[in-house]
This record gives sequence, C-alpha cells and structure tokens, in this order.
Amino acid sequence: MGMSGERGRRLEPDVRREQILAVAVRLFGERPYATVSTTDIAEAAGVARGLINHYFGTKRGLFIEAVRVLVTIPAVAVEQLPEGDLATRVDASVTWFLDVVSRHSRSWLAAVDGGGVGRDEDIERVLKEADDIAADSILVAVGLDGEQEHRDELRAMVRAYCGLAKATAREWLEHRTLNRAQVHILLSTMLITLVERVFRTLGVTGTRP
Repeated sequence: MGMSGERGRRLEPDVRREQILAVAVRLFGERPYATVSTTDIAEAAGVARGLINHYFGTKRGLFIEAVRVLVTIPAVAVEQLPEGDLATRVDASVTWFLDVVSRHSRSWLAAVDGGGVGRDEDIERVLKEADDIAADSILVAVGLDGEQEHRDELRAMVRAYCGLAKATAREWLEHRTLNRAQVHILLSTMLITLVERVFRTLGVTGTRP
C-alpha cells in the first residue's frame, strides 16, 4: 500500500467524526435533547450507530462535544483577524461572532443554555472554558494579550462583555427585538469603549496603534 492509501485511511476517521458532530449540532438545535437519539444522528450522518459510541461514548458525550464546538472560538478565527487599528479588528471580531451564531442560531441558543439538560457539571465546565478562551481571544484582538499586571481584571471584564454579547445575540436571534446592524453597533461600540475608557482607568494602554 502506497503512502497516499495510508494517509487516506488515517484521515477518514477524522472526517467521519466531523460528519457525526455536524449532524449532532444540527439535530440538537432542531429538537429537545431528550427526543434526539444516537440512532437518529447515525441515520442522518449515514454511519453505523456503533461509530458514535466509538468516537463519543454516549449521547451525552456527543452532546457535550457539540456544545463545545458551538461555543468555543477556534484559534484560526483569531489568527485570521485583519491587521489594523482597534476599530478594524473589533469590527472583524464582531462580524465573525455574528456570522457564527446566526449560521447555527437554534443550535447555538440551545448550547449556551446548556441544551435544556438541567444543571450539568460537564456542560458548565465546557461553557466556562469557552468563556475563558473567548476572553483570551478578545485580548489578542484588541492587542492586550501581552498585558500581565492587570490580566485577571482584564479577563474578568472581558468575560462580563461576553455575557453581554450572548444576551445581545439572543435579543436578535430569539426575541427579534434588535436587528443585526443594531447588534453589531452595540457590540462594537461597547468593546471599543471597554478598551479605550474602562481599561484605561486600570492604567492599561497597551492597545494596538
């Protein structure tokens, strides 16, 4: 067997796993957790049910992974932000966030609510980890990832901003009280204000030129 055949075999399981995860994300958004079975997911993904057990263990394990995918900012999103001043990078960051949450709106809303499975330590841990990653990603976007002295306060304030971002996205996607343009203006303006006015009171001025 040549190298290409070996590589193909190695890649295939990852593709299958992603396929299952994508279907799970969609189905968990369309229906309550309790009504989605691993059989439903396997059929929709075109795989044997045993593969779900192989990759994710249980339905709950698959659900936790689906939540993680929906709420966690991938490193590549931060790496692909444009160079430029604070306003440019904030605008790009907010655009990226609104694109993602609107593309998977029902699934995303279910995920940030913990999917209606009640208080679950594992899901709460995933949501907290996602908030921490979001805080660090935003500090990179606004040019403050190198700040050490006030890092804990900055992260706390950015986590509070993330709470605002989620609540504002809900107003748009679920309640239809705001439109996308209004949400974009609110989130962009609040983040720039946080950096330029609130962080400055801490003596932090290491933002991008």
